[in-house]
Formats: sequence, C-alpha cells, structure tokens
Amino acid sequence: MQTNIEQLHKEIKSGNFRALARGITIVENELTGYEDLLMNLSENRSARVVGITGPPGAGKSTIVNALLKHWLNNNKKIAVIAVDPSSPFNYGALLGDRIRMSEYYTNPNIFIRSLATRGALGGLNAKIIEITDIVKDAPFDLIIVETVGVGQSEVEIAGLADCTVVALVPEAGDEVQTIKAGIMEIANIFVVNKADHEEAEALYRNLRILAHERAGDNKEMAVVKTIATKDSGIAELAGEIELYLDNQQSLPDKRLHLLTEKCWQLIQSHRMKDISQNKLRDQLAKVADHADFNLYAFTKRFLGNS
Repeated sequence: MQTNIEQLHKEIKSGNFRALARGITIVENELTGYEDLLMNLSENRSARVVGITGPPGAGKSTIVNALLKHWLNNNKKIAVIAVDPSSPFNYGALLGDRIRMSEYYTNPNIFIRSLATRGALGGLNAKIIEITDIVKDAPFDLIIVETVGVGQSEVEIAGLADCTVVALVPEAGDEVQTIKAGIMEIANIFVVNKADHEEAEALYRNLRILAHERAGDNKEMAVVKTIATKDSGIAELAGEIELYLDNQQSLPDKRLHLLTEKCWQLIQSHRMKDISQNKLRDQLAKVADHADFNLYAFTKRFLGNS
C-alpha cells in the first residue's frame, strides 16, 4: 500500500486531477493509507489560499465564477474547494460543483471539488485543513475555498486562508454594527456585491468608515464594489487579492491559532487510538448506577488502566 500511496502522491504533484480527487477521497474518509499520504506532503508549496465567505445570498459562487474567468484569462491554474451544506440522509454535498460551476468542470486548468460539512461545527468540513494541504501539493497558482457562510465558518476560514474575502450585499446595510463586532475581525478584503442595488452605496460608505477606524497606522482594508453577474469590479477585486498576497510576509496569528488547534486534535486522536469506546461503555455500565459514582474519578481510573 505504501508504494501505491507514493505513486499517487507523485501523480498529484504532477497535476493529475484524477489522482488528486482520489487523494482527497482517501483523506476525507480516512481510507487505508491516508496517514501515509499526509506524511509525504511537501513543506515548500507555492499555492496561496483565498477564502470566500459571507452570508447566504451574497453571491459567493457567482464571485468565484467571475474570478475563475478573470484568472484563467491571465493563465492561472486554480483549484476550488466549495464547502456545501450536508444532506441529512447521506452526508453528501447538497450543492454540486457541476451545477454551480459547470462551464469550468472540464477545463484542464481548473480543479473543482465540492465537500459536505458533514455536520462539522462552524460550517467547514472536518478534514478541510488536510484536504487543502493535499491540493497545495498539486501545481496550482491559487486555491479558492468557498464556505457555506454559516456558524463559525467565517472564523475558521480566516485561519485557513492566506487572504479572506467577505462578500456582502446591500440588504446587509442595517447590520453593519453586527459586522463590526464579528466578521470585521477576520476580513482582509470586503466585497459589496450586487452594487447596482439601491442601498449599495450606503453599505460601501459604512464599510469604508469601519475599515478606516480599524486601520490605525496601518494600510486600510480594501472595500470593492462588484456586480459579479456582469463581471463588473472583478478585475479590481482580483488585483486587491493579489496585492494582499504579495504583501503578506509572515504567518498570520489566526493561521497559527488554527494550526495549534489542529495539532492539538491530532495529538488527542493519537493518544486515544488504543482506547476502546466499547470497553469504556461496558465499564461505565457496571458502575454508573452506584450511589457513590463519580464521572471524573472514574475517568481518571480508566485512563490509568488503559
């Protein structure tokens, strides 16, 4: 199996999309060899990750489509990881990439993969870090991660991405104070999409004010108006993303926090691999109804005997 995984990894690094899709499936479902594949990933990878997030209805997928068109015209090779809501029946993605990005599905310079949240807290797939790392090993210029825009996914994407783009629509104008308290903390670039709507200018001005207040002595965050369905403002948005990526010198604190949390989870998983849940259940069944039962004392004894 080790030889097969090594060959698969070579094919991923060479840009074989079929091998990349297979690698993602192996890791997402923890199939045989997934740990070997992760252990073989390169350290020095050039692909940069752009996160696209925002509330439902903000036009995130339309923005992604427009960015793909722009970057393709500039000879970029791009991967898209679209995290969709899960089906309650089979945990598959409800929104398929073939539906939303069908015109690019067979393009040799674009790889698209839809992932289900599978009930993960925060709206991102539980294996999103590992999957993104695999895609980074393939020869892409940019990797776009689009979230479902619910829960804490905005915070998670800020840790995962090199640049986080938050898309909003004019109807969000009355919620700017809420934005200031939450999403404002994680955005690197704001997009006012559907800029031809009536309240777009007011939202744009409010975001510019907030960006100015936040900046202090630093460079102000970019706020870009787009009409993604007409490709309006997309070149400016792509330029701001590229400028932000070019000026990024060090590991962002949010990325370091996310990596620390993920490493912590991996350590927990490794140290618990020899602990049987069935054995735990059996031992609990024997003592849980005793009058002097104490969960914390029981747990300490169980770990001491494991």
